[in-house]
This record gives sequence, C-alpha cells and structure tokens, in this order.
Amino acid sequence: MAVTAPTKPTAPAGFWAHLWDMMTTTDHKKIGIFYLAGSFFFFGLAGLMAVAIRLQLATPNGTLLVGDAYNQMLTMHGATMLLYFIIPAGLNGFGNFILPLMLGERDVALPRINSFAAWLWLFSGIIIYLSLFFGGAPDVGWTFYYPFSTTRPGHGTDLFMVGVILLGLSSLLGSANFAATVYNLRAKGLSLWKMPIFVWGIFATSMLSLFALAGITAASLLVYLDRHLGLTLFNPANGGDPVLFQQFFWFYSHPAVYIMLLPYLGIAAEVASTFAKKPVFGYRFMVFALVGIAVVGFLVWAHHMFTVGESLLFQLVFVFFTALVAVPTGVKIFSLLGTLWGGQLEFKTPLLFVMGFLFNFLLGGITGVMLAVVPFDYSVHDSYFVVAHFHNVLMAGSGFLAFAGLYYWWPKITGRTYSEQWGRLHFWFFLIGYLLTFMPQYVLGFLGMPRRYYTYPDGNYLWNEMNFVSTIGAILLAVGGIFWLIGMIDSFRRNHKAADNPWGGYTLEWATTSPPPAYNFAVRFPTSFPSERPLYDWPREGLKMQPDDPSHVHLPVPTVWPFMTALGLTVAGVGLALDWASSWPVILAGALVFVYSLFQWAITWEYDHPVEHHTVTGKSNAWVGMAWFIVSEIALFAILIAGYLYLRLTGAAVPPETRPPVWLALLNTFFLVTSSFVVHYAHHDLRLNRPNPFRFGLLITIILGFVFFLFQSYEFLNFHSHSSWQENVWTAAFFIIVGLHGLHVVIGGTGLSLVYYQALHRRLSPSQHGTLEAASMYWHLVDAVWLFIVSIFYLW
Repeated sequence: MAVTAPTKPTAPAGFWAHLWDMMTTTDHKKIGIFYLAGSFFFFGLAGLMAVAIRLQLATPNGTLLVGDAYNQMLTMHGATMLLYFIIPAGLNGFGNFILPLMLGERDVALPRINSFAAWLWLFSGIIIYLSLFFGGAPDVGWTFYYPFSTTRPGHGTDLFMVGVILLGLSSLLGSANFAATVYNLRAKGLSLWKMPIFVWGIFATSMLSLFALAGITAASLLVYLDRHLGLTLFNPANGGDPVLFQQFFWFYSHPAVYIMLLPYLGIAAEVASTFAKKPVFGYRFMVFALVGIAVVGFLVWAHHMFTVGESLLFQLVFVFFTALVAVPTGVKIFSLLGTLWGGQLEFKTPLLFVMGFLFNFLLGGITGVMLAVVPFDYSVHDSYFVVAHFHNVLMAGSGFLAFAGLYYWWPKITGRTYSEQWGRLHFWFFLIGYLLTFMPQYVLGFLGMPRRYYTYPDGNYLWNEMNFVSTIGAILLAVGGIFWLIGMIDSFRRNHKAADNPWGGYTLEWATTSPPPAYNFAVRFPTSFPSERPLYDWPREGLKMQPDDPSHVHLPVPTVWPFMTALGLTVAGVGLALDWASSWPVILAGALVFVYSLFQWAITWEYDHPVEHHTVTGKSNAWVGMAWFIVSEIALFAILIAGYLYLRLTGAAVPPETRPPVWLALLNTFFLVTSSFVVHYAHHDLRLNRPNPFRFGLLITIILGFVFFLFQSYEFLNFHSHSSWQENVWTAAFFIIVGLHGLHVVIGGTGLSLVYYQALHRRLSPSQHGTLEAASMYWHLVDAVWLFIVSIFYLW
C-alpha cells in the first residue's frame, strides 16, 4: 500500500469504519493500541474482581462470595490479571507500538502474523469468559493443578484449557515476530549494542517466551486430553506422576514472572534516563542483567515445589539458583538508581511511578530470597505471605511500570497531553492503596492465614484487623483507578495537542510526530549510532536527518484474512471444549472458516507494489521468524519427551508386550525423510526459476506427507485396539507424543499446501518466496523430530 502525506484533515469515520479498519489493519501502531486498550480493560475487570474478593474477606465469616463463587472469582482474577494484562500490556502493547519506532523501522517483521496473533489473544480471552454461559467460570485457580482440574464438572475448565492453548499460540507467534524484528530489522548502522534498553527488554522477553511457553502448553494440553479422553502422563492409576504436572506448569509459570517483568524494566530505564537527563548508568551491565535474568529464570521453577517431597539435592540446587537470580535483578536496581543519582530530575507522573516501583519491588525481591530458604518456605508456603510477595513483584513492580509507560508514551501514542493533577492523584492513591492492601498480608502470612480460602473464623490474633485494613487498601486502589480513567477521559476531552518530543527524549520514537503517521518517519537517519541515544549524539557530531518523501514508502495492504483465520480457529476451539458428539457442527464450521481464510490469506498480496526490504542478516523476515518459532516447537517436544524419559527411567513407563511394529515406523521414516529431500530440491528449483519442477517437487512432498499420515493413522487404530492408555503410561506417552507429531505433520502439510496454492496463483518468484522458506524449514523440523521419536519409542 503506497502512502502519501495528508494535505488536509478528513472527517472522522463512523464506528463500523473504525471496526473494519481494526479488523483489516497490519499497522503495528494500531495493533499496539489494540493490545493496550484490551489489556488495560482486562486490568480494570480483574481489579473489580480483586475488590470483590477483598470485600468477602473484610470480616470473618463473610457471605458475599462463598464456595464455588469465590473459587471462580479467584481463578478469573488471577488468569485475567496475568495472562490478559501484565504480559500483553508490556510485551505486545508497548512492544508493538514502540519497538519498530525505536529501531527506526516502518513496521514489524511479520505484520500479518502480528495481526493474527492480536486477534487470537483477544478471542482466547473471550473463550475463557464464555464459560459463564456454559455452567460457570473455571474454579480450579489460575494454576489449574492436577488432579483437581480434571475432576471439576461443567465446561468451565475445558474452555479455560482451550483458551490457554490458543493464547500460547498467540504468544509464540508474537514473540517470534518480535525476535525476528529485533534481529533482522534495524535502521542501517544500528547494532545490537546501540539499541535502547526497552528494545533489549522486549528481545530478552521474546526469547524467554519462545522457550518457556512449552511448559504451560504441555500442562494445559494434557489436562484437556485427560478431561476428554483420559489420556495423561499424570495419573498414578496408569503409572503416571501427578508431580510431573507441577514440573511442566512451573517450567513456564516462574519464567513467566520475568516475562511479566523484563519489558517493564526496559520502560523504567527509558523513563529514568529521560527524566534524569542522563544516559542509562552501566548500559552494558544492564543488558547483561536482562539476559542473565532470562537465562537464570529457567533454573528456578521448582522453588514452587519445595513442599512436594523432592530430594535434598533437588531442593539445594533450586535454592542456589533462586538466590542467584537476585544478582542480575540487583544490578538492574542499582543501574536505575545510578541513572537517577545526580540527575536533573523532573518529577512528572511517569517518574513518580518508577520511584514507587523501586522501593516496593526491592521489598518483593527481598521476600523472594526469603522464600528461597527451604525451612522458611515450609513455614509460609500457601500462606498470605506468598500472596503479598507475589503482588509485591507484579503489582508494585510490573503494574506500576505499566502505568509509567502509559503516561510516558501517552503523548506519542495519542498526540494529546494529560493532566498532571489527575496523574499524581492516581499515583498516590495507588501507592498508599497498594501498601495498605499487601503489607498487612505479610503479617497474616506469618500468623498462618492460608491463601485461597473464602472465609476465616473470628477471634484469631490480628486476623480481623489485618484483613479489614487490606480491604480498605483495595478500595483506595480502586479509587486510584477511577482517577486514572478520569485523567484519560479528560485528556481526550481537552484535546490539547502534544509536542513531538514533550519530555526531551533521545530515542528514535521521539523523532516523528505525535501520533506517528502510518509510515512512521518522513526522514532518513544517519547510519552512525554512537550510543543508544541517537537524538542526543547526532547534533553533537553534526549529523542531520534528511527529509524523505513518504509517497515512496510502501506499506502492507490491509486484509481481513488474519482476523477471519483467528475467528475460525476460535470457533473450532469452542466446539472442541464442549462435548464433541454434540458440538461437531461447531468444530466443522470453525475448521472450514479457518482453512478457507488461511488459503485466501496465502494468495493475497502483502504489498501492492514489489518491495525489497533491507534486512540485517540478508535473510527474509519469514525465514528468521520461522527460525525463532522453531525454537518453541523444539521446546514443546523436549519437555514432553523429558517427562516420558523420566517415567521410563524410573520404571513407571513399561512398554507393553505388543508394541507398534518397527517395520511400519521405518517405512514411514523413509517417506518422511524422502519428502524432506524432495522439498529441499523443490526450493532449489524455484531459486533457479524453474517453476514446473518446483511445483512437481512440492506436490510429491505433500503426497509423501499424506501417505505418512495415513500409515500413522492405521498404526494408531491398530495399536489402540489392543492397548489402553488408561492402563499403561507408556502407551499414554506414545499416543501423546507421537500423536502430537502427527498433528505437526498436518500443520506442516497445510503449510506446504499453502505454498503450492500460491505457486498455482503465481504468488512466488525466485526473489519472493518467504512462505516456501518458512514451510520447508518447518517440514525439516517435523522430519528431525520423527527420527528422535523412532529411536525412543520404536527402537528402545
């Protein structure tokens, strides 16, 4: 889509025009606003739930929320706040809007994938809230522990699991897109070591997500399969291990704390640097700290499991790494303090929220180290001490910095100023409300009050008083939220135009108008980046930005097919969450919409004009994006195979006497390995501009994949007829892992079919074949995973 600079204001479009624009847009800024508006809406919803929970606990023997109603409210509050506010606001909201601007680029690497992921995120939340119309919301807690989550009646938990799986897919695609953007799309001359800290925060978070999301995907998938088919690795009745669920779940859910934190630490660094009028103190140490948190964050998950009876060595290892993660976190805090120290501080609302974060997050870090000590953890495990610590990190940490980022970039995003008066009222009510809400909960934890209980008896020492004060604090937090809403509405009502750079920032997002145009920049940047603050460096070196003609810029064409693809997948997901026998028309309708939309997406030109993109690596964005996405697929198979190997090596998973025949597996291996070679040479033919051999090779690859799938389906039916996964955990592991691989064969075959469809419609050329690159890479992954599966299930 070619763009031109507007010559005069246009009349505002109506509601339906705006809706259609959002359904079809691939503009990273609009998608960023979509995430921000949605996530802050979910924040308000989860906040109201929190107030209801505190009103129930304000006095002993409360009756506002009792039994299942309380459990449902607690589950929805936790899931909404974590999955639909803290993570998407920082990573997807601010990341989408600000990241390409900071990199000096026009858009993200994969704009259509970005749109698809955004809609899938919203639809996954809608799926979870649809449970209110199917017998009630999930009541298993946001952790949905096994076996409790498999025994609850109704469809609430089923919809929750499907929602989490679709949310995981959205997050994986979004993270791969961000990683590809940072790795492959940067202004010429901008090296990794000259990127702003916020960009590093998004990059580290994306890599963390790509590895960690396998844990919650595996956990939610197995709970879903257990509820519908009795297929699981966790049931002791067939030799499974229920503690294995916790290993899977916390492998994601503790690194998720850093997914919720790292983008916001980047925001804190940008705000501190701008309002102190200083560069970030210890820039490289701060980057190493971000990456260090991401790495060590994978080695601490089992400190949530100190009380499950694991060995002393197991506990000592996780004590060490839990204490160790405090080191890079401390580096970040000292770096922020060093940035502020001696600076010409302007105590505007963004900086106030950063200052509020510093003290309270430090308290959360200290209590985290306390919980790393096993004897202390035994004393306060599952008590309100843990609740207070958790909110210290996420509410006073990520939550405060989410508002710091919102106020900081509000002029850039909206083009409007806001009232400092309302911003300050919001901050002080939030700060005081937070302290009154959660500081008493540390005391309650020491006094033995357990979490997740909907009532407590009268007469326990200080329980009544501490709970009442905590509820008053929650009400003050709600009042602060009202002041925030008033301030935002007042900003739109007054409609005071914001300057392009109201804070005097030095990163590239301040080099364009407020709000930015569709093409982001009407200038060409110098290719010299002395530091992460180019707008400070360039004037001092005599370098200037050169005017650029926006009419020469070509942006992706708006298209509705990513939205329709997400919608079809969502409808099918709802059907899969319900009773299959009665919901098959819903499943079929959703699948048809999904497949049709996917193929229409494939033959819709991304640009209305041939565009050559500058990339840092020289590889296409599709190639780099798929390379990062493959990381997540490897992690998913790795965690499931690790669980199987644990069960096998401990003697729990004993192969049945009659296993699937090796000869059939080897025959299937021949088909799959051959198909991988064929698609490689087909790709080679396309690069040599030989379309007919290319299409023929691609067709042969698809046929070989289809034959593989038919043989595997026959194998499954035959094996299932004389071996039950409900009686043997080896059989369960076989059907789960080999079946998941079969699903990947279907996905990979669909990808190759899309490429073949594009070839028939002349949408590929020797220079424009990113879809083929991505599809063939994925097919090679399917091949490699199968070779490993053959060795551990058929030959061992």
